[in-house]
Amino acid sequence: MRLEDKVAIITGAASGIGRATALLFVKEGAKVVVADLDEAGGNEVVDQINSDGGEAMFVRTDVTSAVDAQAMVKSTIDAYGKLDVLFNNAGIAMRLPVVELPEEDWDRCVDINLKGVFLGSKYAIPEMIKNGGGAIINMASIYGIVGAPTRAAYVATKGGVANLTRGMALDYATSNVRVNCLCPGFTETPLLAGVLKTPAEYQALAEQHPMKRLATPQEIAYGALFLASDESAFVTGVALPIDGGFTAG
Repeated sequence: MRLEDKVAIITGAASGIGRATALLFVKEGAKVVVADLDEAGGNEVVDQINSDGGEAMFVRTDVTSAVDAQAMVKSTIDAYGKLDVLFNNAGIAMRLPVVELPEEDWDRCVDINLKGVFLGSKYAIPEMIKNGGGAIINMASIYGIVGAPTRAAYVATKGGVANLTRGMALDYATSNVRVNCLCPGFTETPLLAGVLKTPAEYQALAEQHPMKRLATPQEIAYGALFLASDESAFVTGVALPIDGGFTAG
């Protein structure tokens, strides 16, 4: 198993990519902390893991809160004694150009998508260093690599996540804390399903990818598994596209 005896925190793990990653990490031997604001969804994931013979617990977490981020890490250490992996996965999407974007929406997008990565990492890294090292995976996007219209706040935050990843990777390389980010293409998640109104909209989005389809959450989860495992021991500071060729053109 690729994560045997590892302890991992996954934020935004109640659904979508976070949920798929939690289930995969447990299958690969990890103990998982499911961190989310969605108590019902988070506990459902934990119940599924525990009923299948894995080990997980739910911690209600607002990633924009320093108090919650610190408590998330402390709860993990109290329960499992160490922290090996942090997947800063929680995020939101937003579609408006700057002129039409309310300031409070800008602040919310920055707080969740970018500040949440900062806070989770701030409290996780000292515990990883105590343990001899660890792996942080941040959720960026194809729009952390290329721009897009009508997504000002989103592209700003995801570009910020990609460069924050590089900065932290350099800061903590000698401490054996590896920091990388994932840059998924459009993925079949509940978040996306709430945006796409018709089969034609779904198909149009799929057509933007050279492979002519969307990703599944499990395909993104396998990218997270690689970056969390010892197989990527010499990989840090990388923004890994999993996008069906979207950013290749």
